[in-house]
Amino acid sequence: MIAYTMLGTNDLDRAAAFYDALLKEMGVGRAFDSDRYVNYSRGDGSAAFVITKPFDGQPATVGNGVMVALATRLPEDVDRLHKKALELGATDEGAPGPRGPRFYCGYFRDLDGNKLNLFALLPQD
Repeated sequence: MIAYTMLGTNDLDRAAAFYDALLKEMGVGRAFDSDRYVNYSRGDGSAAFVITKPFDGQPATVGNGVMVALATRLPEDVDRLHKKALELGATDEGAPGPRGPRFYCGYFRDLDGNKLNLFALLPQD
């Protein structure tokens, strides 16, 4: 149902460098870009992830209660990618660990303050 998710940024070059490095670890690269946005995709028709300067020309702000979740395969991927995000300058919003019976995740805020979640589903018992 979701075709793409878009997050605003006030510094496209800085945000692109952050997401280039982080999403590369997930096997995701740039599909296309312009002077206003960068579109990331696996190229397999799955949902894309876009960072953009706001169309109205106003500063990008963080939405209260808004969060983007990025799916990984394994809990170890969550650990590795959460660590990578922090190394790239993100701030910790919740260390990786189990949340509920089948949900393993870690939270961070990117360089613009957007909240993201990296998660993996745990096997059923």
